[in-house]
Amino acid sequence: MYIRRSLESFVMKASNQFPVLLVTGAIQVGKTTFLQHLSNNKRTYVTLDDPLILDLAREDPALFMQRFPAPVLIDEIQYAPQLLPYIKMAADRERKTGMYWLTGSQQFQLMDGVSESLAGRVGIVNLLGFSRMEILGKSEYARPFLPNPEEMQRRIRQNGSLPLKDLFQIIWRGSFPAMALAEEMDRDLFYSSYVRTYLQRDVRDLARVGDEMAFLRFLRAAAARTGQLLNMSDMARDADIAPNTAKSWLSILQASGIVYLLEPYHSNVTKRLVNAPKLYFLDTGLCAYLTEWSSPETLEAGAMTGAILETWIVIEILKSYWHNGRRAPIYYYRDKDKKEIDLLIIQDGTIYPLEFKKTASPKKKDIRHFSVLEKLKMPIGDGGVICLSEHSLPLTENTSSIPVAAL
Repeated sequence: MYIRRSLESFVMKASNQFPVLLVTGAIQVGKTTFLQHLSNNKRTYVTLDDPLILDLAREDPALFMQRFPAPVLIDEIQYAPQLLPYIKMAADRERKTGMYWLTGSQQFQLMDGVSESLAGRVGIVNLLGFSRMEILGKSEYARPFLPNPEEMQRRIRQNGSLPLKDLFQIIWRGSFPAMALAEEMDRDLFYSSYVRTYLQRDVRDLARVGDEMAFLRFLRAAAARTGQLLNMSDMARDADIAPNTAKSWLSILQASGIVYLLEPYHSNVTKRLVNAPKLYFLDTGLCAYLTEWSSPETLEAGAMTGAILETWIVIEILKSYWHNGRRAPIYYYRDKDKKEIDLLIIQDGTIYPLEFKKTASPKKKDIRHFSVLEKLKMPIGDGGVICLSEHSLPLTENTSSIPVAAL
């Protein structure tokens, strides 16, 4: 069963503008299925997971290009960066759009080759797991998230309710297509296989990590810190590795689509802002598996409940931008007086502030730090508290409670 992705229209637009299209994302987010569906059997499909084809691509890229002429979909291009100069030459020679569709699950080493070989010739888009609106079959309505009241009311009417039990079932299972679409899929079996495959493929290729168990400890240490300020020395200590190694391995988690670093908002107006990013796992199911929560109920009642709910909210908002082909203009605010705002969306010079609370009855005190934004001397738009309430109700003139069902 194919579930329509919000990214479809943007991908077709990019393909009609560039000779090369690159879709990046973690393994198992559905990149191949997505592009095969859009190609509608009108382009050749080639996977570099096939050892014979991979050997040809690496040893004789010119012959590979002759054997698989455009239009073609090449899966896992990062395994044969030798192809990139030949794709560039073909694109320059033919001067047609939509010639080459590529997928890559490793942005780290791949982007160097793309930036050098295909600058100005490639449209790059990021694909994550399913958003809630995609799962609901409403991908065409999944616009970039902004907390204006009319849009929130439309989303609430359209998406229906999201009770606490159902919400944590979604969070615990995660958004990979195999988990989101097949309730009979054994969650622990899927994620144990996923981690093993990830360690053996992406990690080994990206960093040639000698000690896979040390990397797994680091992966678990990162999962335990989702929704927190990044503290590299603490993570290194927990994984029993050197801080420089931790820094290198974190870049691997970013490059392979496992984590996202939310940058703090900076302003020349005030020098009292922190500069450490916050760490978020891009899939809450993988995060819950690595931190060993055995059920949605134990996760909801456990010590990580607030952090994992915050992670899910941030990533749903991130998807609303990335799956529309947009850069996500999101930041968090924290100053040296420890005044913090969970998320700032900054669009057209206006700040839209958001707090996240695991409560059905948010109060005015939950938005007490919004007042610090006035010193930034920027217009402040609608804001609110994303929470477990069933209805959107005003807290102040420009803020309201926002049900998680609106995501």
